[in-house]
Amino acid sequence: MPEATPPLTNPPTSRSTDTHTSRSEDPSTPNTTGPSTPRTPDPSTPRTPDPSTATVPGPGAETEGPHPLDNPARASLTGPHAHFAERRGRILRYRPDVTPWLALPDAPDAQDWADVAALAGPGAPVTLTAFREPPPADWEIVFHAEGVQLVDHSVDAAPDPEALLLGPADVPDMLDLVERTRPGPFLPRTVELGTYLGIRRAGVLVAMAGERLHPPGWTEISGVCTDSSVRGQGLATRLVRAVAHGIRERGETPFLHAAASNTSAIRLYESLGFTLRRRTAFLSALVPAEAEPRADARTRGQGAGSLEHAGR
Repeated sequence: MPEATPPLTNPPTSRSTDTHTSRSEDPSTPNTTGPSTPRTPDPSTPRTPDPSTATVPGPGAETEGPHPLDNPARASLTGPHAHFAERRGRILRYRPDVTPWLALPDAPDAQDWADVAALAGPGAPVTLTAFREPPPADWEIVFHAEGVQLVDHSVDAAPDPEALLLGPADVPDMLDLVERTRPGPFLPRTVELGTYLGIRRAGVLVAMAGERLHPPGWTEISGVCTDSSVRGQGLATRLVRAVAHGIRERGETPFLHAAASNTSAIRLYESLGFTLRRRTAFLSALVPAEAEPRADARTRGQGAGSLEHAGR
């Protein structure tokens, strides 16, 4: 079976940041584990295999409304990852040493873009997921890619006896592996976003996978990479299944993203039991060098225009 290649591209960040167009895995790796066994979906955890579905109840939802995966970074930062959030007005972002993602409201206005500029700073890159609208005319787009969002439908999730739980003490080795394989954004505190598992050979970390965005009821699998010295052994596939197992054990549903052009990765994820939910897009743009803070007329006098640590 081919090994997992996390999707996306290379928006400008402070460390190797190939936001998912990684070619760190070999899509020609034969399937050595056999076909996955479809599981009976838990009726309390609805699946969303129809890519045309834009608003359906998420896991545990009682009423209809915007699906948390339609704006996953925002759903994460207003939910389980609120303690990582920095806020200005209606804009949320992860702290810069955690992950580069920033979250806009569903229909941003001029004040929102002014708050993005103030939060990020003049000339800084802003990285957005699940976003299709163009930024203001004076912003320079440095990266844009079409993508897909895939959700667990019948993944043969299982723990792996060789997988080790990675933590802060492993960060230097994790950053070194990321530098060699370029799986996507991974920063010094990314490991704090969720569970990361790795495989070591002769003491050297040679493969890992973990959790990133965390909308309520869902967890994104990301950071999947394998060193070239052990590629073709199915390590990434095993780790994806192991991470998915841990997510399911919490009563949540795994999901992931891939670049639409990365057809080998999409075929791999589909072979593991992920199914297309929706098409999406990824964007990175530079804040204008002359950007200036703008008073928020919506909340003047209420202090909402200042930088806040939303999770405190």
